[in-house]
Amino acid sequence: METIKDIAKVCGVGVSTVSRAINNHPDINPETKEMILQVIKEHNYIPNNSARNLKRTKSKSVAVLIKGISNPFFSRMIEIIEKETQQKKYTFILQRVEENEDELNVALQLANEKKLKGIIFLGGMVTHSEDKTRQLDVPFVLSTSGYLAGKGKDGKWNGNAEWSFVTVDDYGESYKIADYLCHLGHKKIAILAAGIDDYSIGKLRYEGYRQALIDNGIEPASQLVCHMDGDTDNYSIQTGYRLMKKLLNRTQDFTAVYAIADSMAIGACRALAEAGKKIPEDYSVAGFDGLEIGEYYNPSLTTIRQPVEEIAKETVDLLFHIIQKNGGNKQIVLPGELVIRESTKEIKS
Repeated sequence: METIKDIAKVCGVGVSTVSRAINNHPDINPETKEMILQVIKEHNYIPNNSARNLKRTKSKSVAVLIKGISNPFFSRMIEIIEKETQQKKYTFILQRVEENEDELNVALQLANEKKLKGIIFLGGMVTHSEDKTRQLDVPFVLSTSGYLAGKGKDGKWNGNAEWSFVTVDDYGESYKIADYLCHLGHKKIAILAAGIDDYSIGKLRYEGYRQALIDNGIEPASQLVCHMDGDTDNYSIQTGYRLMKKLLNRTQDFTAVYAIADSMAIGACRALAEAGKKIPEDYSVAGFDGLEIGEYYNPSLTTIRQPVEEIAKETVDLLFHIIQKNGGNKQIVLPGELVIRESTKEIKS
């Protein structure tokens, strides 16, 4: 369904009536308006905001759709992406996507309104069918979108070869840091994890942790898994603080805690300090991302460092190669680095 005329034909009304319904004009029968809006929804028709958009050619604009804007990990990435985009003489548009929003629907509307040349999906996940994804006729790259870049049990990368992404191996890197804790002698390792219904990087990081425990002969304990509240929590210091306090109130003992984001790990450290616990003497703490704050926190944080600058630059380069038709879609998986600092220690049996 491509034009307003198509909608009008299906509804059996004039184009002007459809226009009044779209623009919430008072001069339309409420039942007719409801019927038209339902047809629009069913056919995934996204109207332009103004007639001017119908006439103008595509602008030189690139949009970044970010899900999880409160996560400090994305701050540096946005800064680099904006700089790289502007150096190519393109306009940079930053669009926040709420946790409960469908980023593909947001992208379809934004591409139509702004006449975009390209889109970067930062964070979140895109799990729609190929048919729906093909409605987005603008080049796009998924950056740090773990769901599509996840490695399955067969060792192959999941996802559609028609899609481009730049990411780290969230499963493998999470396995790496959990395995490191196991080799320090920890057998009771807690995790501050994403929501139970998360199917993005949070799930991959949890699964990597879980498999590392199993491979080290440790049975994962449900009481040592503390999930975010999917409706209210995010990858923040506040969430890590809250989850750590919740974990401390449980009766299950543990000697180490792995938070799936550095920001959450910092919050966890604060909760432990308030409880009179010392790090790493009482509990070892590890994170993921490699935020600068982790290096200067006391004690400094053991973590998996993601190559932020490289991810951002590879994302922009890949998108513009596609825009300029200098290459097809690619899947780029960059290595993370285990950074061992003061917040973890070996324990004796």
